[in-house]
Amino acid sequence: MQADDDGLLRLLTCFFSHERQEIADFNKAVKQFAADLPEILKALRERINAKQKNSAEFAKAVADFLNHARDAINPVVTEDDVREMLIQHILTEDIFAKVFNDPDYHRKNNVAAELYKLEDQLFADRGEKTTLLKDLGPYYSGIARTAAAIESHSEKQGFLKALYEDFYKAYNKKAADRLGVVYTPSEIVRFMIRNADWLCEKHFGRNLIDRGVEILDPATGTGTFVVELLEHFRSNHDKLRHKYKEELHANEVAILPYYVANLNIEATYQAITGQFAEYENLCLVDTLDNVAALGIYSGHQFDMFGSITDENVERIKRQNRRKISVIIGNPPYNAWQENYNQNNANRPYARVDERIKQTYIKEGTAQNKNSVYDMYTRFVRWASDRLGDEGIIAFVMGRKPISKDAYDGFRKVAEREFSDIWLMDLGGDVRDNPKLSGTTHNVFGIQTGVTIAFLVRRKGKGGAVIRYARRPEMEAAEDKLSFLAASNFDSVSTDVLKPNTRHDWLDAGALDWSSLLPLSIKGRSKSTPSRSIFQLVSSGIQTKMDEWVTARTAELLWPKLKYIAAEYDASLADGIPIDRTVKWHRELARHVRNRRPLDLDAGAVTEMCFRPYSPLVLYFDRMLNSQLFRLHDLFVGTAHNPGIAFSLGKRAGVGILGTDRIPSYDTFVPDACQFVARYRYTKSGERVDNITNWALNKFVAEYGKKGVTKDAVFHYVYAVLHDPVYRETYAMNLKREFPRIPFYADFAQWTAWGEALMALHIGYENVAPWPVVRIDNADPKRAEGAHAKPVLRSDPDRGLVAVDGDTQISGIPRTAWEYKLGNRSAIDWVLDQHKEKTPRDPTIRAKFNAYRFADHKESMIELLAKVVRVSVETVAITKKMAAVSNRNAREVNVG
Repeated sequence: MQADDDGLLRLLTCFFSHERQEIADFNKAVKQFAADLPEILKALRERINAKQKNSAEFAKAVADFLNHARDAINPVVTEDDVREMLIQHILTEDIFAKVFNDPDYHRKNNVAAELYKLEDQLFADRGEKTTLLKDLGPYYSGIARTAAAIESHSEKQGFLKALYEDFYKAYNKKAADRLGVVYTPSEIVRFMIRNADWLCEKHFGRNLIDRGVEILDPATGTGTFVVELLEHFRSNHDKLRHKYKEELHANEVAILPYYVANLNIEATYQAITGQFAEYENLCLVDTLDNVAALGIYSGHQFDMFGSITDENVERIKRQNRRKISVIIGNPPYNAWQENYNQNNANRPYARVDERIKQTYIKEGTAQNKNSVYDMYTRFVRWASDRLGDEGIIAFVMGRKPISKDAYDGFRKVAEREFSDIWLMDLGGDVRDNPKLSGTTHNVFGIQTGVTIAFLVRRKGKGGAVIRYARRPEMEAAEDKLSFLAASNFDSVSTDVLKPNTRHDWLDAGALDWSSLLPLSIKGRSKSTPSRSIFQLVSSGIQTKMDEWVTARTAELLWPKLKYIAAEYDASLADGIPIDRTVKWHRELARHVRNRRPLDLDAGAVTEMCFRPYSPLVLYFDRMLNSQLFRLHDLFVGTAHNPGIAFSLGKRAGVGILGTDRIPSYDTFVPDACQFVARYRYTKSGERVDNITNWALNKFVAEYGKKGVTKDAVFHYVYAVLHDPVYRETYAMNLKREFPRIPFYADFAQWTAWGEALMALHIGYENVAPWPVVRIDNADPKRAEGAHAKPVLRSDPDRGLVAVDGDTQISGIPRTAWEYKLGNRSAIDWVLDQHKEKTPRDPTIRAKFNAYRFADHKESMIELLAKVVRVSVETVAITKKMAAVSNRNAREVNVG
């Protein structure tokens, strides 16, 4: 029997792993293509450059083509862009011929015909081209064999789109990123078309196929939306012919997807109708530069007197004359939006960006305004201005515009400009929820969340009704797509979102939030009167070289500082940072270029709150620290200043900690730390109150003068921030903005709790240790002088901490782990900061990595027992807070 089972297993394995020979050959050819392409690209570029240098006729043809391209596509097209367009044309003409068995396709296309003229001049002898591309022969042959095995038109389309994506990513990965080269799943496209059709009928009494409904895909890519629209119209050939010829428009900016789109669309139309007809409404143009049809918002634009071809420019002008009813598509997603360091930025679009400034920026409160100029909001702004008095925008978008604080102006304007907004939130925001996987949970396999948005404009109606549906957070991408394939908005349960005064759509928070006392107002100067509790607030210090300017002791810090100083001095001679062994941050590099001397100051060595209950020694200096924010107004010399460090808990939960030391920007990592201090310093060094007279007067008006002092207000605020009921009630608000403080009944009680908590948290090193039990079981076989391996792991259910291979600490109450700061308990913060971690900086790793847990084991155990005491007593106080039945929180007149 076992032999039969083994044979069956081998048979099944062979069956499911079988790969047809033509598919195997093609997959092998694709890999070889990616390896061979760089050398071929190099040779083609060199040939074009040489031809342009040596042939006046070819140089003139390139110049003419460039001028036309600048008029038609966008004004920043360069000679390099023309060269790349020509190269893409040369490399892909065989692909289209093989897939659709149409060797003359390129010659039928108006833009390709112009590129053919350049190619004919480049290769006077056609044999030169064959020789140059001979290494790609297996790739083209693999395409031919695979295409021959595909019979249906839709499968050939899918194959061509996959080829396009693979080709572009091998050809130029950064360009693929910037242009948003990613396949839009057909389930999403069809869902958008069905629901745009339904909304068109619901609000305007017409369907997409009806005459007078002009449709535009502004970033068509490979033509997927237009192809699916043709399929959607399949049942009515007469209306389809009119729509195809007159009212179905598409734009594309890159030459390769333009080719693919043209072929896909024309082939689909022929497959449906049985007749070939050129698709005359596809324009090679950058939509965001084509502002001529934006009416009063168009600004000044030169007449497109020429283009790559006269036919293409006439297409653009014809489109601009039309009144567009529906704008549908998937604007390009650019990965640079998530990672600036990749140096792959989208270029500016003067007129559209000006419109964003006039609307979304002007109406919003974003401090980081640059984030609002992304491709999603640019296309929505363009489409909003293009649409006219009535119509529908249906776009795939990121979740940021509907969820992030920086886009409050976008949401405010959208509420005003549209009558109805329908949102299908597909989630998949990996950065907001690290438990998610882009490849598993995101329908595009990317890191940013995805939303499908339908924006409906009805004449004379604003104040949008916002309807919202969301897929489950942990739902797999394929399940989301299956849902879209079988669903429409007319049958999906939706919530009607009620924006608050800050124009939050999701998680709008408690309605009374804006009536509470502001903790502080970011950006407020020292001299401007503030209607908040604290005059100044600062982010925690961001050194950008923590490993160099912090240490456990001053004795360990100074050798690193002297090393930095020596490297800095060596760089001053040239006025540029020498690529030596110190990683320079931007501000320090600027000091080098300005030849500013670096003088180490012993008085700049002070203490910092690096992580909760984990202090370090810091070199506090404007030159070596990248960003001090307002901390220089709150800390002078080595003087301590009691204050409240807090994080908004956008990703890891709220963190609140009283400390009298300089906080780190990453005190509550991954969320940023903010800090309000009891005192601040004037320019002359005088210490003054950081709690405002405005706030004191508010408290006196509420509670009377007895017992109401600025110290009492300070402690009251600290207590409220620890109140479990407050945190639960205002959880959504606390994720978005600085805390606001209500008036509770019994001011004295809350003040006493806050004072007790502040004393515990600032004075944690002086509390009586909790009577933990230490268990030691040393390994008798361990070599003399060797140390047990650190473990530093907590077990709340058993009430113990495994310190290392020898030692455990038990007798810790389970409630001690309930005291959390951000995403960790105080106990786990202490354990984490005592682990042996490999420094990221190679020089630190090689020269200054002296930390060994064994040297700090005893002090860690002593600290742990004290933090357990702090945790238990903190939880006891917060439970008393939670038991208060009558808070009688009152609204405050903040005017």
